Amino acid sequence: MTTPLKITKVTKHYGHSKKAAVHELSLTIQPGEVYGLLGTNGAGKTTTIRMILDFIRPSSGTIKLFGKDNTRSAVELHQRIGYLPGDVVLPKGVTGDEFLTYLGKLSGTDIPEYRQELAQRFEAQLDKKMQQLSKGNRQKIGIIQAFMHQPDLLILDEPTSGLDPLMQEQFYLTVNEARKRGAAILLSSHSFEEVERICDRIGIVRDGKFVYEGKASDILASQKPRWHVTFADKHSAAKLRSNPALTVFDATPTSLTVEPAASIEQALSALSHHAILSMSTSQTNLENEFLHFYEEDTV
Repeated sequence: MTTPLKITKVTKHYGHSKKAAVHELSLTIQPGEVYGLLGTNGAGKTTTIRMILDFIRPSSGTIKLFGKDNTRSAVELHQRIGYLPGDVVLPKGVTGDEFLTYLGKLSGTDIPEYRQELAQRFEAQLDKKMQQLSKGNRQKIGIIQAFMHQPDLLILDEPTSGLDPLMQEQFYLTVNEARKRGAAILLSSHSFEEVERICDRIGIVRDGKFVYEGKASDILASQKPRWHVTFADKHSAAKLRSNPALTVFDATPTSLTVEPAASIEQALSALSHHAILSMSTSQTNLENEFLHFYEEDTV
């Protein structure tokens, strides 16, 4: 099957700025894969999405959709794409049903039965005009229009913004349906829990470049355990602060927060020679590791 999305060394400069908004970024998403794009505001995520959709052109590099240059055969290619922008703007003077019906006829790819199924799933208020809808209900309309023609590539920017937990679950169900039928999904999100839950791979972008690309589970698996240890006396904490087997992150007279400096066995051996009152493990999560990638260089 043709690769739905392939970006090769794409760079984007705005105006006469010497600093690139995106710098030699490469990315490939295969059928049935959910890819999470993470980064702070201004990192280059939205610029990348706009280039994929040919809203703006890269300064250099190539973008291919289903094996074709994304600047050519735009109508044909866009019929196979579902797009949800980060800030959904909908026409105020029409109802949700009128809007979705119009989009279906315009694209020529409407699947009325699936559109109705999605409307019921998300409890969409299709009989109301857009200006009467809350942010969450407008977001539901945005999600439906992206998924309703069962596209082969979905590009979703902050898709669960404004949704309550029950509707978020319906969104995850809909993503899994699309994945199972072979759609490729690019998801930009600030929700680390969401990305950990549904993405097969992630890319963390900083200053327009990847600082990490791979499985979220691989980041977490590579991290050392962190322990908060309380001792029976203050002499133990003081002595262990200089132990080469431990890296100390926080200290009180009777407690330490530490990680193994080398092996876990050496760290536990160092701790075992002291009277410990309690010991707990801090859970490493994707948000912590994301912040680590964004720490300022201390060199």
